Amino acid sequence: MKALVLGGGSLKGAWQVGAIQAVLETGFKPDMIYGISAGALNAAFMVNEAGHQHKATGTINWDLVNKKLLQFWLENITKPSDIGILKSKWTLGIDTLMSRFDGLLDTNPLHEKLKKYIDLTTLRRSPVAIKVGAVNVHTGEMHYADPLEQHFIDFLRASSSLPIIMPGIQIGNDNKEVYLDGGIREVVPLKKAIADGATEIYAIATHPKKREMEPINYRSLLTLIERIKDISVNQLENNDLEWAEHYNQNLVSVAGFSFNKKIKLTVIRPDVSVNIKLTDFDIEVIKAIIKEGYEKAYTVVNAKKA
Repeated sequence: MKALVLGGGSLKGAWQVGAIQAVLETGFKPDMIYGISAGALNAAFMVNEAGHQHKATGTINWDLVNKKLLQFWLENITKPSDIGILKSKWTLGIDTLMSRFDGLLDTNPLHEKLKKYIDLTTLRRSPVAIKVGAVNVHTGEMHYADPLEQHFIDFLRASSSLPIIMPGIQIGNDNKEVYLDGGIREVVPLKKAIADGATEIYAIATHPKKREMEPINYRSLLTLIERIKDISVNQLENNDLEWAEHYNQNLVSVAGFSFNKKIKLTVIRPDVSVNIKLTDFDIEVIKAIIKEGYEKAYTVVNAKKA
């Protein structure tokens, strides 16, 4: 099985979009796409578009899937308010005092886009499978949801809901089923892809192996949260990728999953940090980062051919 594995990274998902273009240009046609956080959103859009095409024509034009994904970002993710709106200090203060804090951002703008562009029935009928990862905030357990689950769209929202910055997502009517960004536990869902039988994988991460970090204003809450997230995510991402890169030499069984087939793995990740802030970006920044992702991935995939 061929799998495209898309790691988390918030707005660094734009870098991932450029990298996806370079991968698809090689002729790679994934049977399944796995995603966490921004990777989950990119995965859902791609599988939805593939399903839409297959229903209309009986085939999938991956070049068109890629163009539609690029178009989505360039038309819909152009400024901070496209993702969420910062709540007023008054609202945040009252909600915190009343123990009803629900994130720093009102993420309705992003969730409305999901409703507009992602259709559960189309995902279910798509010939390309998908799984997205989210973490239960009560138990700390990771859950990989697929479209056959009734509340898949809510799991998709949860997978991309950054802790503290965005609200936890309750699944159904059970207040014990509240989920957040899967990047709390795993950033690049390679273990799940391999456990499901993937033997050829392109994994697109969004953080460099070693990140050079500049001093920050640690008294700014949003800046501090972003820095803490980047530190932890960077380490988790390294752990995920190092495990997979050594997989063929150490075929193992972990947590009930049997890993006994060798894999062909290509990892694509930036050499340096992708600089984009959730609170300060525009369409030109998005375009530049998409270009950076494409150029890096193009170099990697063409080096393989040489």
